[in-house]
Amino acid sequence: MTDNNYDEIVQLLCDRLSSLASADVNITAETNLISDLSIDSIKLLNLIMEIEDAFDISIPINALADVQTVHELACLIAKIKSAS
Repeated sequence: MTDNNYDEIVQLLCDRLSSLASADVNITAETNLISDLSIDSIKLLNLIMEIEDAFDISIPINALADVQTVHELACLIAKIKSAS
């Protein structure tokens, strides 16, 4: 994974997540999706569908079990992109 791809992925995730977060939350790579952003399962599935469309990938639901932060989600996306 190149830093460029990772940075692009993180930026896109931060942009998408900002619409789900309250205005006072600053979203970074270390932002926790559940505790910081209060993302429930419905919002998470919608986010995953948007990500899959944006990057033309398929994210296995079971791969999300270990994802807690924006950084971990970006790494998962980059890994799936590089494998395709």
